[in-house]
Amino acid sequence: MSPGAAPATLPDDLGRLSLASRTVHGDDRVAAHRAVAPAMHVSTTFRYTDDPDRLDPDDVVDPSAPLDSHVYSRYTAPNTARLEAVLASILGGPSLTYASGLAAFHAMLVRINPRRIAIGDGYHGCHGVIHVLSRLTGLEQLPLDCDPSDLGPGDVVHVETPFNPVGEARNLALYAQKARDAGAYLTVDATFAPPPLQDPLAFGADVVMHSGTKYFGGHSDMLCGTLTVRPGLDWIDDLRGERMVLGSVMGSFEGWLGLRSLRTLELRVMRQSATATALVSWLSRQLGDASTPAAALVDRVQHASLQPEAAQPDSWLRRQMPRGYGAVFAVWMKDEAAAKRLPSKLRLFHHATSLGGVESLIEWRAMSDRGVDRRLLRLSIGVEALEDLQEDLRQGIEALRTS
Repeated sequence: MSPGAAPATLPDDLGRLSLASRTVHGDDRVAAHRAVAPAMHVSTTFRYTDDPDRLDPDDVVDPSAPLDSHVYSRYTAPNTARLEAVLASILGGPSLTYASGLAAFHAMLVRINPRRIAIGDGYHGCHGVIHVLSRLTGLEQLPLDCDPSDLGPGDVVHVETPFNPVGEARNLALYAQKARDAGAYLTVDATFAPPPLQDPLAFGADVVMHSGTKYFGGHSDMLCGTLTVRPGLDWIDDLRGERMVLGSVMGSFEGWLGLRSLRTLELRVMRQSATATALVSWLSRQLGDASTPAAALVDRVQHASLQPEAAQPDSWLRRQMPRGYGAVFAVWMKDEAAAKRLPSKLRLFHHATSLGGVESLIEWRAMSDRGVDRRLLRLSIGVEALEDLQEDLRQGIEALRTS
């Protein structure tokens, strides 16, 4: 086993636990000490075994502590090893952390080295990575809904669901079949729907990535990316070795922050998703009433809960996201000026980029993605009370109408 590596499979008793229990106990067997709260380890280097008879350049793991042995933090470290153990437990496959979500996406494409990648609009940063790799490897970018005959073995179908910035979902089973037909890999960016909302491995994904900066971090105070590979796809040691030479390892402090945050993942995500869905429903009703200020200023709202399949009990969407539709949605104003001004009228929503934190955010999306329609606002719902956020939006829209 590699230094600091999480076990490939979960002990039977841990595997039977609920998500909430695994976020708290998924790393219990990784640390050798008895502290209940994880310690923060900042060391970059670690002592080899004191027994000279056990010194072996080909096997540097200390046999007395195989899950807590480390050599150099660019390879593994205590905080990130524990974080990866919890991630493997809740995501359903061997998992690695990276310095950012884009670092994880880059590492994934380096490992696969496809000739072609089919990808939709989604997060503009991933398109930036593809542009860089196209100069280095000739990687060709194709539309997500290209014909399967345009792809070949070893290529990639990359699906972001729900996708940025509007929060609508895509049918993973459909794209899994497309990838299989072409002999390609299905890779999924599931940042907008972390556990317990969605399990891409159950719908045919080969690799699942997250920008852990968002819901895994959950407090707007760390950068993180993660990759999880489906069990049976023997890539984790290669990915770890490539991470070391690419230098995209996450810092030990960020690993500690991530481990702290995962303990409350289910509590946060379920509340955020439920509140967002309720706000979307309320806004939609406002738009249906011509007498409301929202009807005069807002053009439409987009979210997975508004997709037609959400109302169909046995639809692909209800099967794929049975516990909620995520906490990010989009509001389209009727003109650019209204979109630009509304954030300044709100009191609880911070006007800032990113998402997934405990605080609610609103962003005039043109500030960070120049390619979007300039009428678009992206909202990320935090853990505040529904009635307070609803009132903040109501008074903000009213203030905009009367100003």
